[in-house]
Amino acid sequence: MSARFYADLPLMSGSAISLPEQAARHVQVLRLQPGDRITLFNGQGNGEPGSEGEFEATVTRMGRSDVDVTLGAYTATRREAGRAIHLVMGMPANERMDWLIEKATELGVASIQPLMSERSVLRVKGDRADKKLAHWRGVASAACEQCGRNRLPLIHQVASLTDWLKNGLAETPADAGTRLLLSLQNGTRPLEQAIASHGALTFLSGPEGGLNPQEEAAAMACGFAPVSLGPRVLRAETAPLLVLSRLAQ
Repeated sequence: MSARFYADLPLMSGSAISLPEQAARHVQVLRLQPGDRITLFNGQGNGEPGSEGEFEATVTRMGRSDVDVTLGAYTATRREAGRAIHLVMGMPANERMDWLIEKATELGVASIQPLMSERSVLRVKGDRADKKLAHWRGVASAACEQCGRNRLPLIHQVASLTDWLKNGLAETPADAGTRLLLSLQNGTRPLEQAIASHGALTFLSGPEGGLNPQEEAAAMACGFAPVSLGPRVLRAETAPLLVLSRLAQ
């Protein structure tokens, strides 16, 4: 299998393009030469609505800081999960958030909404939030290159839980499906019992220390049903991945 690269550009068989900076840098690190073949994807398939696939490409020129390629055949290839799962979560701190985004992307998450709640350790806003978002989107695109996905998960701007429940939730796609809340409350139904169909899911998970009772109550007032993952208490970055591994097939 040839090396895969994400190119945020219009792609069309037969056209010649210069690779984006990050992809060009990776090609140079791999010491590829003119004539070598690579695979490119841009998350938009062949441009038709709902299409999903990738393009063959041949390196034609290696410059000091740029790389030119000619696009070859397009192959329609579906590698997305069978159901759309949207993760809404209190951000874990430091490199744990990077790790979570990487693994959630590999497991097929459709979108990620990072949140700040009362117990959140990681808090960002303004320029720092913008830089974090750009970094996380880079982590997701690199994970897609590695795992074979041709569609990038949508990663939203950081928001507070309170603001998101009041305003952001109204912008959730109509096909976001059943709303579930990962909870440690006694008597909460197991995850599998709360899922009645194979439709889309939006699930809310807390940061280190979880959501407080008031935040859980606010989420349930917005239609989130509490569910349990079992008797053990999982880390903030582990619980969402367990949901994805069970459901995003």
